[in-house]
Amino acid sequence: MKTGCGSFAIIGGDKRQLYCARSLCDDGFAVALGGFDSVAEMKNIEITTPFEAALMSEVIILPLPCVNQKGLIPAPFSKEDITLTGELVSAMKGKRIFCGMKERLESVCPVLSSSTYDYYDREEFAVCNAVATAEGALEIAMRSFEGTINGAKCLVCGYGRIGKALSSMLKNLGADLTVSARKPSDLAWIELSGIKAVRTDELYKQEGFDIIFNTIPAKILTCVLLAKIALHAVIIDLASGDGGVDKYAAERLGVTHIHALSLPGKAAPKTAGEIVKKTIYHILEEDDR
Repeated sequence: MKTGCGSFAIIGGDKRQLYCARSLCDDGFAVALGGFDSVAEMKNIEITTPFEAALMSEVIILPLPCVNQKGLIPAPFSKEDITLTGELVSAMKGKRIFCGMKERLESVCPVLSSSTYDYYDREEFAVCNAVATAEGALEIAMRSFEGTINGAKCLVCGYGRIGKALSSMLKNLGADLTVSARKPSDLAWIELSGIKAVRTDELYKQEGFDIIFNTIPAKILTCVLLAKIALHAVIIDLASGDGGVDKYAAERLGVTHIHALSLPGKAAPKTAGEIVKKTIYHILEEDDR
């Protein structure tokens, strides 16, 4: 793999970044970890301070999101907060920086924005993460539903990247599957795939489901709709933000609902870390042309 660089620093992050580091090292690159002082040892990988890691490396990788709501780099494996100030910023200047949700980094430390790339904004990253999210959702469904996916009456709300990946997996498992979408083109593709399609705004015409997967980041599963189609269902809400379920109504109705966020990092950190690495490789290749 030719990237035009020989050394990477990974500063902050969770298990995804540890697996990303391991994969980079296996590819023959020098790797330094900063903000992982509670990790005892990793073969052939330097574990040091964020400043030292940035200083000794050509490329810097930050987590997703790169900055939390407190303006800190998320670092669950560190005993110290990682702040983007002083010597750390000086060590990062002029180096190529890869992160998730670049706008957060720009708001905290705009001086670094000119040399920063957002891997979260890449289509290949989103597609690969959709597959990991779909598998994580299935794992939750198998654990939470007291039956088999095969033959279960399932609903997928939304036909974006995650909806597409999830629908394909559920169909292959033999689910009695219905998928909702808003756009006529999506409805046509759903039907072409041999899956029952329904307009999202006509879900109230459906009968009860066993498992409902929501991918739409809007409150579509209202009290009235929950009472109509979800009284005996397990709802797995994959939508970002506050999700798509009226949680208060679900609790009143006794409907099991699970808001499952950031599934790639939780359900498949190894794959998620390798997705980050491969996306960064693609960006480096394009940048070095």
